[in-house]
Amino acid sequence: MGAMKFLRAALALGLPALTLIGAMSAPPEKSPEQQVYETEILPSVRKLCGGCHGFSKPQAGLNFLAAGSIEALQKDSKIWRSAVQRIKDGSMPPAGSAQPTPDERDRLVLWLSETLDKADSSRPGDPGRVLLHRLNRDEYNNTVRDLFGVSVRPADRFPADGGGGAGFDNNADTLFVPPVLLELYLVAADEVLAATKPERLFFVKPGLKLPARSAAKKILSFHASRAWRRPAGEAEIAPLMALYDGAIAKKLGHEAGVKRALKAALVSPRFLFRIEDERPVAGPAPLDDYALASRLSYFLWSSMPDDELFKLAREQRLQNPAVLDMQVTRMLASPKASALADGFLGQWLRVRDLYTATPPDPGKFPQFTPSLRDAMYAEPTRFFLGMLRENLPLADLLDARYTYVNEELAKHYEIPGVTGPELRKVTLKDDKRGGVLGMASVLTVTSYTQRTSPVLRGKWILSELLGAPPPPPPPSVPSLSQSDAPEAGMTFRQRLEKHREKPECAGCHSRMDPLGFGLENYDVLGRWREKLADAPVDASGTLPGGRSFTGPGGLKTYLKSRTPEFTRHVTEKMLSYALGRGLEPGDLPAVRKASAALAQSNGGAATLVKELVKSDPFRKRNSEGLPKVTVR
Repeated sequence: MGAMKFLRAALALGLPALTLIGAMSAPPEKSPEQQVYETEILPSVRKLCGGCHGFSKPQAGLNFLAAGSIEALQKDSKIWRSAVQRIKDGSMPPAGSAQPTPDERDRLVLWLSETLDKADSSRPGDPGRVLLHRLNRDEYNNTVRDLFGVSVRPADRFPADGGGGAGFDNNADTLFVPPVLLELYLVAADEVLAATKPERLFFVKPGLKLPARSAAKKILSFHASRAWRRPAGEAEIAPLMALYDGAIAKKLGHEAGVKRALKAALVSPRFLFRIEDERPVAGPAPLDDYALASRLSYFLWSSMPDDELFKLAREQRLQNPAVLDMQVTRMLASPKASALADGFLGQWLRVRDLYTATPPDPGKFPQFTPSLRDAMYAEPTRFFLGMLRENLPLADLLDARYTYVNEELAKHYEIPGVTGPELRKVTLKDDKRGGVLGMASVLTVTSYTQRTSPVLRGKWILSELLGAPPPPPPPSVPSLSQSDAPEAGMTFRQRLEKHREKPECAGCHSRMDPLGFGLENYDVLGRWREKLADAPVDASGTLPGGRSFTGPGGLKTYLKSRTPEFTRHVTEKMLSYALGRGLEPGDLPAVRKASAALAQSNGGAATLVKELVKSDPFRKRNSEGLPKVTVR
């Protein structure tokens, strides 16, 4: 019925025309959530943030008053999440501006967090983008090791892999294929086959009852299926057999023909890329078991599936959550699980920088020897591997009463009673060590070559432990001296505090510097010190909002009060590493579910791995609208 017909009918019934017209033109009723946003939340945002981030010259281009509706706010969830973090830690509004009451701050943080979480749940079960994932250097070396039992590492000569997404070198978005790599693949295949023992390659022998070509086909079918991480069909084996036949026609011999075909298998996209065949359904669908086996093995081992995973895939049992739990337990107990500690923790905490960044000044720190560096690096990775195998709480990364040292590192830490080059677990008697903040590897990579840096260390804590990185510094701000000795009658700390007085620096430095000062008892090499430039070390810090602490013990206590944020950040980082891509909004329900499971248990590291392995983003993929992949 048209509007005019409706109006005439209503008038005939005696209803007042003005009432009807008003009803027809009235805006739709606002939802209760929108009403709360307009009457409670937006006024608080206007009062607390509008001065710097309003309509008039908003700082950093961020106008928090432009979001007039919940939908507009949710659309920019990443920006608002950063703002929530700044409100939560007290760095926003900045000192000198109107401050919220504790109740107002809590209300604002809670409402915004819940509203943003609802936006992130708008695509439940969406497993995200499908990626063609090239094996990175570690994955290539580990795969040929497990495929043929060789110790050569040909991928060490490949171009370095970039760290995309969350900063990991297994991110498919940055695993390009430069032309030089194509040539190196051919060289690497020859090197691998030359290093493989003949009895492993030619495990089927031609004989009176088995023609050479039939033996070759059995060999190629077996090795190709393992190399390509799924059964190789007749159509896929046919090109390999054609190469074998060509070699025989040229009288190169049976073994040369097999090697020629195997070289082709090793430069095939099926080997060099982790290709997941599309399922015959539209939209999100479970991976086939062979693809899931590969995801699992490259997550935990950075290598190909083993015989047990292949068997479970063949029997189509891997989608069973109980089976996945058992496999995670089994795989974490394997020596190959050290790849997870190295690949994930080594890159997340940036301790791999010990091998790539400029080392501490050898004239000032001659104690930094290659063997000490190796022990420094091994400590956090061995620590995390122990957490995985024993399912110890993730909070142990923040504070623990144990660590892993060998004789050289123990002397570095002044821990008595440790002998030998092997790392072993030791109980700590004080809070000088324990957790990653007391590890020399972390303390060295967050220092300059000649002095410590509270700024670098504070930034590292915000970025790597709390997931709240500060923005980059303005380009015009001068850096401080490399020396921590007094200058012009001012200590280094006093010079840094003066530097922080600049308006363009205060906002970030007020968050970073106090955290870094809590670690001032450690020198560039992570050794304990009581004095700095002949004066007692001042390891106190006062955070925005007024909370104070002293030394690493007080800093750890503060960080443990933020365990939920730390746990969520670790969960996001590990899921990104497991998927080999940056996270997307559809992944966040899996993050919340895993974080909730950790909160209900002891927050164990192995529990986190199991939750992520069973999540939708890990077990499923999108098929709708994707091109078919045909690889020979």
